[in-house]
Amino acid sequence: MAHAPMTITTINPIQFGTDGWRGVIAADFTFDRVMTVAPIAAQVLSEVYGQETGSNTVIVGYDRRFLSEEFARTAAESIRKVGFDILFSEGFAPTPAFSWAAKKLNALGAIVITASHNPGNYSGLKVKSAHGGSVPPEVTKKIEALLAKNEPAAEKTPGTFTTFDPWESYCEGLRSLVDTTAIKSAIEQGKITVFADVMHGAAATGLARLIGTEIHELNSDRDPLFEGGAPEPLPKYLPKILQTIQNFDGNSLAVGLVFDGDADRVGAVDAKGNFLSSQILIPILLEHLVNKGFTGEFVKTVSGSDLMPLVAKLYGLPVYETPIGYKYIGDRMLETKVLLGGEESGGIGYGHHIPERDALLSALYVLETVVQTGTDLGELYRRLQEKTGFLAEYDRIDLPLASMEVRAKLLDQLKTQPPQLIAGKAVVSCQTDDGYKFRLEDQSWLLIRFSGTEPVLRLYCEASSIEQVHQTLNWAKDWAS
Repeated sequence: MAHAPMTITTINPIQFGTDGWRGVIAADFTFDRVMTVAPIAAQVLSEVYGQETGSNTVIVGYDRRFLSEEFARTAAESIRKVGFDILFSEGFAPTPAFSWAAKKLNALGAIVITASHNPGNYSGLKVKSAHGGSVPPEVTKKIEALLAKNEPAAEKTPGTFTTFDPWESYCEGLRSLVDTTAIKSAIEQGKITVFADVMHGAAATGLARLIGTEIHELNSDRDPLFEGGAPEPLPKYLPKILQTIQNFDGNSLAVGLVFDGDADRVGAVDAKGNFLSSQILIPILLEHLVNKGFTGEFVKTVSGSDLMPLVAKLYGLPVYETPIGYKYIGDRMLETKVLLGGEESGGIGYGHHIPERDALLSALYVLETVVQTGTDLGELYRRLQEKTGFLAEYDRIDLPLASMEVRAKLLDQLKTQPPQLIAGKAVVSCQTDDGYKFRLEDQSWLLIRFSGTEPVLRLYCEASSIEQVHQTLNWAKDWAS
């Protein structure tokens, strides 16, 4: 029996989101498109950072996804053919390692083949600046404008092609910021037991390299399908580490760490097996860094927990708020002295490092905190709640919509008829910097945001109890239906 040929009716345009261009492999993300995008991105990097750096070098790296190295080689060769020198990674590495290399080696920037936390059928291309972070929106807009002209970058005398180990200098830089000797000693003396779920991604081997001793690393093998899920630090993708720590019966203090696919986002697990998002980790890390003697501004996104500015106030730190997207935090790091910048989705970075979120550095700081205090992460969080008098729970859901038309209708409704009552509580204010953040009469809040490229509604809520959080999120789901 003959089968009708399978056709792809829509190929999505090449657009850069909050951190790069991503697409479904073989449909949106193809070798031909990589050959088109990469040299144009290099050209724009040269226009923006060439005079500042005096460089002609572009770093090219990749993660552990399907065909990542092959896509990276295609990108590198297409960039080399238009006259740039290539520094090509000898193997997979975290995206922050390539950002670090761009700054450390005074390159024009870096092109990284990765789709971060997306499911396994995706790949992507991130563009990193000479400063060691995501390029600002005006740079990606230049890339998109050149792509829209449909004029390929002109070939020139080919540049050079050299390989390098991205781990060596990166690990050296991170060790200079953290007392890894104390962490290693605590592990070897049995004071702490470290579990790390690398989610089959680029953080694999990272902590052992940095600390200099073995840890319990989970999901270390390369699995481009990510066991049918996604390499994102969310509880639904983490049954193995949650169960492992819940069943751990050792005498030492268990610490769990979780990394996304390209190791720029982090989560943690306390000794009781509870997942700790960056909403919890950021306040803990703020206090730890202050105790280490660091100062500077704290930068949060609009979806960050209300506990964060309370802890910042406790230690006299100024607070600056940005839209969601780490590139906004990175931009702020280039403008002023920032202690820490963090977002709800797991991205945490440090002004004394690079203007980039870095999960492995965050993990080292988490371990350093536990070693120095001898206290479980869950208990450290409870102490901060007591110090600030703030008790709250948080959750978020991504709600698929039927179509972009439904999205437009809901957006119009928010603009023209915003709700005055949410889950039985009066709305006292609405912030519209990024989405619609409704502050309710009991000081709980609901944030409604739309994906810019697909029919997805993102709902965020913080309230005094998890029951109230779910009640509010359910209200929002009903409102959108």
